[in-house]
Amino acid sequence: MSEADSPRVMLIGMMGSGKSSVGRALAARTGWPFLDNDALVERASGRTARQLLADEGEAALREAESAALDAGLGVEPPAIIGVAGGVLLKPLDRGRVAAGGFVVWLRAPAEVLAARAVGAEHRPWLDGDAAAWFRRTLAERGPLYAEVSDLEVDTAASTPSEAAEAIVAALASLPSES
Repeated sequence: MSEADSPRVMLIGMMGSGKSSVGRALAARTGWPFLDNDALVERASGRTARQLLADEGEAALREAESAALDAGLGVEPPAIIGVAGGVLLKPLDRGRVAAGGFVVWLRAPAEVLAARAVGAEHRPWLDGDAAAWFRRTLAERGPLYAEVSDLEVDTAASTPSEAAEAIVAALASLPSES
């Protein structure tokens, strides 16, 4: 696949699903830039997600996540964009993600996500029962992720490098736009 034919890859999924690690592995494999949601949120707001949530509440965090999506969508393809898990809650943002590129849903069971994400300072939702939060949130968001995804990759069953290879293989099978 030539660079001209390469899409923008949008990585979606819950926190702990591997968006950052798979994004970095995919960037290493392709040479494309990777824009991580956490860094984009901090750049857009001047604060981490946890600080923004504590200072201004969930609505402000969601606005910063939308601004981070704007920044990612502003990068010319080829590029890899890690998208905040909550962005897909807004129908407008969900449509922007779907139209923004090749959408890959990185998924894993709630218990795996909880084990990966607990203790991460920048993850504000996990201060209570993390596994229960993931089960509830996956039930809500799973259908939204499925609605916009072009490819699903089970990150509980693959390493970041293996997930990146699955994405590259899927991209290689896309019809050329030349």
